Amino acid sequence: MKTILVSLCVIGAMAFTANAKSFELASPDGNVTVVVDDSKGLAYSVSFKGQQIINNSPISLTIDNGKTVTVGQKITSAKRSSHNGSFDAFAYKKATVDDNYNAITLGINGGFNLLVRAYDEGVAYRFVAKQKKDFVVINEQASFNFAKDWNTYFSYVNASGTIEQQYRNSFENLYNHMPISKVDPNTLVFLPALVEADNGVKVVIAESALENYPGLFLLNNGGSSLKGNSAPYPKEEYVGGHNKLQVIVKDRENYIAKATAKQAMPWRIIGIGADEAQLLNSDMVYRLGEPSRLDDTSWIKPGKVAWDWWNDWAVYNVPFKAGINTETYKYYIDFASKYGIEYVILDEGWAVNLQADLFQIIPEIDLKEIVDYGKQKNVGIILWAGFYAFDRDMEHVCKHYSEMGVKGFKVDFIDRDDQRAVDFLYRSAEMAAKYKLMLDFHGVFKPAGLNRTYPNVVNFEGVHGLEQNKWRSGDKYSQVDYDVLLPFIRMYAGQMDYTQGAMLNAVKKAYQPNNSEPMSQGTRTHQLAEYAVFISPLNMLCDSPTHYLQNDECAKFIASFPVVWDETVPLQCKLGEYVAVARRSGNNWYVGAINNWNPVDLVLDLSKLNIGGRKAVVVKDGPSAEKVAADHLHETITLPADGKVKVHLAPGGGFVLHTF
Repeated sequence: MKTILVSLCVIGAMAFTANAKSFELASPDGNVTVVVDDSKGLAYSVSFKGQQIINNSPISLTIDNGKTVTVGQKITSAKRSSHNGSFDAFAYKKATVDDNYNAITLGINGGFNLLVRAYDEGVAYRFVAKQKKDFVVINEQASFNFAKDWNTYFSYVNASGTIEQQYRNSFENLYNHMPISKVDPNTLVFLPALVEADNGVKVVIAESALENYPGLFLLNNGGSSLKGNSAPYPKEEYVGGHNKLQVIVKDRENYIAKATAKQAMPWRIIGIGADEAQLLNSDMVYRLGEPSRLDDTSWIKPGKVAWDWWNDWAVYNVPFKAGINTETYKYYIDFASKYGIEYVILDEGWAVNLQADLFQIIPEIDLKEIVDYGKQKNVGIILWAGFYAFDRDMEHVCKHYSEMGVKGFKVDFIDRDDQRAVDFLYRSAEMAAKYKLMLDFHGVFKPAGLNRTYPNVVNFEGVHGLEQNKWRSGDKYSQVDYDVLLPFIRMYAGQMDYTQGAMLNAVKKAYQPNNSEPMSQGTRTHQLAEYAVFISPLNMLCDSPTHYLQNDECAKFIASFPVVWDETVPLQCKLGEYVAVARRSGNNWYVGAINNWNPVDLVLDLSKLNIGGRKAVVVKDGPSAEKVAADHLHETITLPADGKVKVHLAPGGGFVLHTF
């Protein structure tokens, strides 16, 4: 990927004595200010438009290279710079990412620099080693002392027990909403997390460039403060867990990372939006990921996927017994070919169970026949793989299946983010790229820049997606309420394999979990609109081909949707209530809106899109959608000249249009 425009200006450099020092840095637009000082150990604070967001918050790095050194006590030098540029993005919510910031590089004792950047969208900092030898990181102190005890939206890990036991989790859970001080101090919170500051300001804690290092959790630090926590480095592991496909940590070292000479630690991000809508268009995580290491990305083809697992292989009205067999997958391929869907996935079950061996294929599957049949129909095949099964013989697996014609792997049940788990993702990305294979990681932590560094990593789970409707029930379970939070929180980090597209839909009182005939919560249009609202470069059609064939108009509508965008424009949003966004692909605009269980009337202002007078296909909630969730209307309209479109969203509803 090329750099379009870059301007770097070094403003000044200074050396200092041991006296306490303080440095202020403002964003290019002057709204965001970060102050770093060493009066009581290294600390930072952040304000937005004069409003204090984060009070003095200590940060440090403790290393051990024969002796323990706490980095961050004194600043010894400072160099200011600014950057004004942009770069091409790949498989993202926009084609070009602006990269404008002011920065300061602070030399600190112990052989490290602290890099701090102020963007219009927030603040980021990272430690960078000047060590000439490898070293270990005992611990990193990251703290976020918010100015007030504001409310926060966050997810606890979906694991219980000690902190050590909580490190093993799938990074999927609903959001909690409470004051910072009420967050359980004994339960890990995974990133991103959102804080609601005064005057409508929204703050997101995230990270990027997570390489050769563990991920960051949060814990209550008392009062309105949160602190970072990372899983220590694994000392002893064993194979177990789901179908003996997981690598589980039995014991850990007394440090969090084995670092290399001159290693840069991850960026710690404090993202800021004047309102929630601005978060939809933030690029902080992607921008701070390391640039692509692939010279050629032409072979990476994002697209839509006909998916088998969510619908339990439940095709019917066919002359064969549906299941994990060659006939069923050829039927999926025929379906995908009919609608121009690029891929079919073979999820768990095609390889012999409990063997963790991707070369032992069940007798009901003729994999080469399936792959070859897909080639004839212009449909690529993606294979599911467990963590251990993929890792134990990674190059052999990638080489063999690439030569067969397989297009990629969905790698599942990682369920960790310690350094060895993070390293697995990077090793997998590099190896898969060598053999021109795409990757979709499941049972995994949020995106943290890897998809920029290795663009063949096209998707991540780390989301409480539609699969939960196969088993979750109860009055407190509301996928619809989650849907109108995750665009501002989880999606802040990047794309997500949410797996929408259900054709069996239920109003609130009618919903019930079902494995073989699962349904969505909310209306049919809620499902369709998610293809515009959510970002997913490898985007599943979760339901049975039979159901899509019975709903041909909806199937064609979904199949027409792009999965990669040239431009994103947030529209009307209210955190936890509704979200509306417009995305452009080429000359056409796609507008999606979804809401929670409360019906709402909106007037979407599309004037900034300059599409007044153009024709558009519209799908909206039908007049009976409050009773029958599948009720919807397809229309072709001429958009009003002023760009104002009136929209009614039923409970758990949706609205979606695209121009043509």
